[in-house]
Amino acid sequence: MNSPLSIFSPLDHARFKRFHLKSVLTTGMGVFTDGYDLSSLGIVLPLALASFGVKSLTGLESSLLAGSALVGAALGALIFGGLANRGRKAFYGLDVLIMALAGLLQAFVPNIPALIAVRFVLGIGVGADYVLSPLIMGEHANVSDRGKSMAVGFGLTWGLGATFAAVLYLLLAAGHVPSDLIWRIVLGFGAVPAAAVIYLRRQMPETARFLARIRGDKDKLHQVITEVAGAPVAPEPTDVADPRSPFEYLSQLKGRFFVAALLWFLFDIVAYSGILFGPSLIAKGIGLTAGTFQLVMEFGFVVPGGLIALLLIDRWGRKPLQTLGFLGMAVLLLAFSMYRAQLTALPLAGLFVYGLENLIQQAGPGSVSASGVLGVELAPTKIRAWVQSWTVAAGRLGAALTAFVFPALFQRYGESFAITFLASVALLAAVVTLVGVPETKNQPLEITSGEIGPDAIQGPLEPTA
Repeated sequence: MNSPLSIFSPLDHARFKRFHLKSVLTTGMGVFTDGYDLSSLGIVLPLALASFGVKSLTGLESSLLAGSALVGAALGALIFGGLANRGRKAFYGLDVLIMALAGLLQAFVPNIPALIAVRFVLGIGVGADYVLSPLIMGEHANVSDRGKSMAVGFGLTWGLGATFAAVLYLLLAAGHVPSDLIWRIVLGFGAVPAAAVIYLRRQMPETARFLARIRGDKDKLHQVITEVAGAPVAPEPTDVADPRSPFEYLSQLKGRFFVAALLWFLFDIVAYSGILFGPSLIAKGIGLTAGTFQLVMEFGFVVPGGLIALLLIDRWGRKPLQTLGFLGMAVLLLAFSMYRAQLTALPLAGLFVYGLENLIQQAGPGSVSASGVLGVELAPTKIRAWVQSWTVAAGRLGAALTAFVFPALFQRYGESFAITFLASVALLAAVVTLVGVPETKNQPLEITSGEIGPDAIQGPLEPTA
């Protein structure tokens, strides 16, 4: 059997072409929708509650509203992780269709329980997208641009979606649109970016790596490589399927899969505390409305952090970028907690410290672990969909845990204690990254995943020439 390195060499060494740009845009709109949907609820929730005649939420209702989409995403990831091993493309587009329909339904819910249920369904589509999109983008990408492509498609676009949610809310409020319409328009608009890419996703070709290593289809493999690489490629004369058992890979590489899942879990505990409760809890302390706070955070800090990651992820590498990112998050969160009184007296200083933490967060782990990079790069093709689904589910469960635990910590022990807890989680994640993550920049997926043989599995992964 030919080496997978030779089979996929035309893909790995192809220049960044129109196909790759289309892939980034097509996959990125799903994450844009996720950022929009998860951020928009925190912005318009007071208006929705007033419309329902609800003065305040119980602790359980608040947690269910914040966590229903996240629990749904964990379930969606696990379901579509299994389905993706039957074909990446076969289910691509169904994810955003679910997101579009559930996003639209949000505009018509009559009460809190209905909103919770609809957002659970929305989460299933989000979880499916977080499995399928990184798989497809990563398996199509060339070696030198894979990190940048995923940082744009799954890091930067999340922040852009959240920014757009804040902008739309502020425009509607400035236009004196009735509050009962504002929250319905803002939540329902989440259907638009998802629906916009259904057709484009159905036109994406199946990935060459799935066709070769799982299906063993040499004819279609030849066609896809020619389409993506932009030049005719001779078909492989021998068997291209991977003969190894999925359980063999799981036995040998289970440690790195656990680390990848753990890191997304830890990241989302920290990140979603701010995403879900920043506008309602933290913004009040520094004198900003929810919409203004969201806009300043995303446009002023998160998006610039994503641009920094775009510049560094294929130069510095994933490991140093994520390690330094987690360390920076820990230091800034601890500073925010220790000097809370001084920062309250100087609201702009508090905004800057909290915002800088968001910038470093997105420049580091937000563009590595939370962009699906580790699940894609550390898992062989035969089980890549499974591993990606586990990492996504772990992240969503970490975020859901935050939805239930962070408000309790905040209310019982105070803001400083809650934020110190988040700082300790970030510090733990930095140590785990430093100890447990191999560097994968500028290497073919077959090397980063250990797919080419026992030596690559047992030894450290060093960059190829």
